[in-house]
Amino acid sequence: MPTRLQRIAALLVAAIATSSYAQQIVVSKDNRTIAVTTSAEANAAADTVTVQVGFIAYGVDQDSAYALGSKTSNAVAAALKAAGIPQDAIESESQNIAPVQQYGNQEWTPAEKAERKFQVTQSWSVKTAAGNGARVLDVAVKAGANQSGQMSWSVADLDGLQAKAAKLALDRARQIAQQMAGGLNATLGPLVYASNEAPARGPQPFMRAADNLMAATPAAKQIEPLSVSTPKVTVSATVYAVFSIQ
Repeated sequence: MPTRLQRIAALLVAAIATSSYAQQIVVSKDNRTIAVTTSAEANAAADTVTVQVGFIAYGVDQDSAYALGSKTSNAVAAALKAAGIPQDAIESESQNIAPVQQYGNQEWTPAEKAERKFQVTQSWSVKTAAGNGARVLDVAVKAGANQSGQMSWSVADLDGLQAKAAKLALDRARQIAQQMAGGLNATLGPLVYASNEAPARGPQPFMRAADNLMAATPAAKQIEPLSVSTPKVTVSATVYAVFSIQ
């Protein structure tokens, strides 16, 4: 009867053999196969959106710029809280106070240059349901978030969508292999190996809706939110599949 050490050694040999087989498929008269590489896409309506909100405030000196920045920052935070946005859905991204650089004020009038010696900037990302994105943006802008508008769309079950794309790619690979087998007057056998190489996920569709808006005025409170349509999120998968043929 094999010892425990012998059983472990046997398992290691089997694992190495399986790994080697997965990396290199040997084609011979005793191992006839068809290998196919193909891709497919799957999409679903976005159910989640991350809204970028932020502001820029100026002052004649550091203290006045900071005071206005603090007032705007707390106004935006309070407005989001009053709108029912959970605290854990809001993440700070950046905040900075610095002198205004000369290269950034070339288009300003002399009076504007005199009033804008220092600047305070701050930004947040707010994650919410897709249908609530326009409302979040509206609330933030009307509270003074004059550097806002980018929206990144996603789905909660991104792995499930990726799996759907992989299945579609594998089904397509099987169809192609079936046609190839027919051309060889052979019968397609079972799948013997498959790998899924998911492409890097690039940025999702976004919009710039309210960039460089001035701080909200009392009249702005009556303005309706922007009309924002929920896009579809698309993912792709590339499958390498090997089928036996008889």
